[in-house]
Amino acid sequence: MTKRILLGGLMLIALGTGSRAEEQADVAAAPAVPSHAGLERLKKLAGTWVNTDKDGKPTDQVVSVIRVTAAGSAVHETTFPGEAHEMVSVYHLDKGELVMTHYCALGNQPRLKADPKSPANQIKFLFAGGTNLDPAKDLHMHEGTITFVNDDTIEISGAAWKDGKPVEGPGCGVMKLVRKK
Repeated sequence: MTKRILLGGLMLIALGTGSRAEEQADVAAAPAVPSHAGLERLKKLAGTWVNTDKDGKPTDQVVSVIRVTAAGSAVHETTFPGEAHEMVSVYHLDKGELVMTHYCALGNQPRLKADPKSPANQIKFLFAGGTNLDPAKDLHMHEGTITFVNDDTIEISGAAWKDGKPVEGPGCGVMKLVRKK
């Protein structure tokens, strides 16, 4: 009986080791993640970002948590984590172009594409469609800009549209964020 248990245990270990080796080989054989300067810049934002006060000093309000996922092929951002209006944006490449899908608290999912004419210190995203919305009438995120002030400071701005034109209000304007240390 003890021999069977020992043999069974050794077989499980051997199978588990073989399985891990196969997984490692699969990862090693996976194609390299395509590179894009904008995506690489977004990857460097991984971490927790807090709002600043009127003097530019960090507050305790966590606005954004950013992490790199999918073997480095995507950046996942959770905005206002844990709050009722928590949202997620996922940045990735589509046929070599940097795109973002924003999973909005409004219940829609605008897709935005990085403007290749963005200034060197910015990535400007422009509306490129979406799901669960009619851009001619529904309120939705229509554009957004990330300005890289330095390695630990960014500014986020956005523009919402309704009835086919820009609107003022929540989600519009500029937030200055600093990396939580």
